[in-house]
Amino acid sequence: MVGGSKSVSTDRTTGRKIKISQEAVVVGISVALFLVFSVVLDKFLSEGNIIALLKNVSILGTLAVGMGFIVVGRGIDLTMVAVMVVGVAFSIWITSWGIDFTLAVLLGALLVALIGLFTGIMIAFAEIPPIFATLAIASSVYGAGRFVFASDVLYAPNNVAWLKWVGSGTVLGIPASVIIFGVVTLVMGVFLRKTRFGRLVYAAGDNPNAARTMGLPTRPIIVTQYVISALIAFTAGLIMTGLVTGINTTLYSSSLIYDVLLVVVLGGIGLSGGQGGVRNVVVGTILVGILTNGMTILNFSYTSQNLIKSVILLSALAIDAIINPRDEQTSQSGDI
Repeated sequence: MVGGSKSVSTDRTTGRKIKISQEAVVVGISVALFLVFSVVLDKFLSEGNIIALLKNVSILGTLAVGMGFIVVGRGIDLTMVAVMVVGVAFSIWITSWGIDFTLAVLLGALLVALIGLFTGIMIAFAEIPPIFATLAIASSVYGAGRFVFASDVLYAPNNVAWLKWVGSGTVLGIPASVIIFGVVTLVMGVFLRKTRFGRLVYAAGDNPNAARTMGLPTRPIIVTQYVISALIAFTAGLIMTGLVTGINTTLYSSSLIYDVLLVVVLGGIGLSGGQGGVRNVVVGTILVGILTNGMTILNFSYTSQNLIKSVILLSALAIDAIINPRDEQTSQSGDI
């Protein structure tokens, strides 16, 4: 199954069954929230706020694309924020050795790819459940980064033209960060839907045991997924660095990873695997972005915002468990 979660109701006048997708419900809620905030909040429709909303959504959405890719394959990746901050911080840190920043970024990409490779091997070959493997690796990566960098905040060189464009450039009035998010989304959408590897990810996520029985290379698929996820997280980190001219490694301790999970689950990518896609990520990103922006304008405290989002995430997980029940194979393999 490659579509979003759906529920079925019956039209009493015709007796015909009507399929209502979770994606459609989320779109409807997003539109309603946008209209309410537009009327109630004076600053919501201001140019500055809309641009800020779009830029924040680009970071969250890019991370969610990587997470969605992993969840479709019946996994989870809690290393994404750690990989993002440590990978970019490493790139900035080695520029102090006289290395050109662009080359440093390539070396940072190599580092995060190796972390993703190690994560994938631990899950695919050592068969450690993803939630435990990624949680432990995330903590280790962040701890090692803090030890090496000896600083919470690292600032990128201010003379890098392409990084300035990422932070403040526009194309036809659209922020460059949003364009990058759009490109990542488009590429991943085509990759999942139109390539053989993408179809293998869906097959392995839908029924891992059947995929192995059919001779599909499930272990290499898992490893490749985590490498790609790490590189997508690194891309999100570069977007953030362009926007704020640096990276704050303490972001690892924030609720960002839970926001990413909230986007994925709300959008309709079931944790049971084998369904959903980047379109679900986009609608989930829009909803969470609008909700967070509105709460910020309303002066909700950071704690209050996290509480509200946590309740929404718990509700979404409960609904997902009902709509996409965990099968016997899922329970045995300990997928998350």
